[in-house]
Amino acid sequence: MTSSIGTVFHTVRYLRPVQVYRRLYRPRPSLPIVLDVSVREPLGTWTQPISRPSNQIANNRFRFLNQEHTIESWNDEELPKLWLYNLHYFDYPTADLIERWIRENPTGMGNGWEPYPLSIRIVNWIKWAITHAPINQAVLNSLQLQSEYLSQSLEYHLGGNHLLANAVALTIAGLHFNGEPAQRWTQLGTNLLAGELDEQILSDGGHYERSPMYQAVLLESLLDLINVSQTLNPLLEVNRCSWRKCAGNMLGWLLKMTHPDGQIAFFNDCAFDVAPEPSELLAYASRLGIEPPESPLSSSGYRRLSADETLALFDAGPVGPDHQPGHAHADTLSFELSHRGRRVLVNSGTSTYEKGLDRQWQRGTAAHNTVRIDRLDQSEVWSAFRVARRAFPFDIRSDGKSFAEAAHDGYSRLSDPVVHRRRLEISRTEVIVTDQIEGRGRHIIELFFHFHPSAQPNIALDPKLTKDVKPSHWYPQFNTSVPNTTVVGTWTGETPVQFKTVIPLS
Repeated sequence: MTSSIGTVFHTVRYLRPVQVYRRLYRPRPSLPIVLDVSVREPLGTWTQPISRPSNQIANNRFRFLNQEHTIESWNDEELPKLWLYNLHYFDYPTADLIERWIRENPTGMGNGWEPYPLSIRIVNWIKWAITHAPINQAVLNSLQLQSEYLSQSLEYHLGGNHLLANAVALTIAGLHFNGEPAQRWTQLGTNLLAGELDEQILSDGGHYERSPMYQAVLLESLLDLINVSQTLNPLLEVNRCSWRKCAGNMLGWLLKMTHPDGQIAFFNDCAFDVAPEPSELLAYASRLGIEPPESPLSSSGYRRLSADETLALFDAGPVGPDHQPGHAHADTLSFELSHRGRRVLVNSGTSTYEKGLDRQWQRGTAAHNTVRIDRLDQSEVWSAFRVARRAFPFDIRSDGKSFAEAAHDGYSRLSDPVVHRRRLEISRTEVIVTDQIEGRGRHIIELFFHFHPSAQPNIALDPKLTKDVKPSHWYPQFNTSVPNTTVVGTWTGETPVQFKTVIPLS
């Protein structure tokens, strides 16, 4: 989808005033020559965090996101921005590489000084410093400088998971050091966390961007914050109690959005091997004495249905927060299905953040197990991270076990408006999908069912539909494409109309 005055208007109209203001005016950080801070001595016991393998292949060669490159510089313009971000994250720090980064990345210059990679790196370096203390003064000086720089460049213009990552990093930096700047970082970070966690983490524990992948990313960062807090400042009990409760709720949501194979479901931007696996996060939380509560999915809009060896995850949630749907897909009322521990139906996943045809298709309705009308996406996804008019779900009902149903208004913008209403029913032997298109006018209706590469495309479409079995692709990791099969049912005619699809299970 290309941009136009209309799509830009319907994108900008949802932004908050602070986002507009911060896009127009972002003051450059003003940094002191010397920061009067010192390292805080540990008062508690450090818990082993989640470990990562090294991504460094040779001196100038690294592997991230399933791509291996020899870099000319830390900001090689020939390489994708997300790959370079990962280079600056330092998920696997070493003393030599840290000292090299300090030498070759002047203050404020390049990708590494953008607030998000800056936040991730600060946390990773501090975890490394706690584990390997004492560390040299040059590294401590750089950490102090990076923390002060971050405190003056918070991502209010984006909000969402970026601003939350900023707040966590700033709080961890404040806990790691003593002195007036550190006290200021802690105060700013904890105040920001209080507001953002309250808004961004929904009552059922889901993050409001509704991506299981980012849920896992943010959960790890919150567990790291709790770990650093109880190691360096056990007296920060009031904040840590709320963080622990929040982490438990987030873990509970993530586990409910996990298939029997132990991996996350693919709703909105999601891929394997970006965030820790749910089992790793469960083990880390357990080491910190945090357990997930027993509560159902609710406010995030997702529903989990199960019958013996069958699991369905149903998306009846909004594409994301109105002001920040950057990781949203046009996937309303889509679902994923597992049977006997194996995936059967899958949303198509995410292999790139680069603007282009692949990114546009992966975010579009046709890449998900849902219904497309008049060959238009339910929500107007465009560019790499933009959404204009979007689908809003309503009439959500479920018993939390055998059925779920909902409707959405994403096609109310058509000249002949229609509503898509879907009911999903599961049992030991089959899954029944009932789709109703309510409204008037002549429309083209398409139902998409994407089968996991290892699953047989066994499905009985409604007799009214023309069946087409197509070769397609599943994108389980960044820069990875796996052949699979998609069944498409097509019908053209006057609405209202209803379709009943049966997926037999054996």
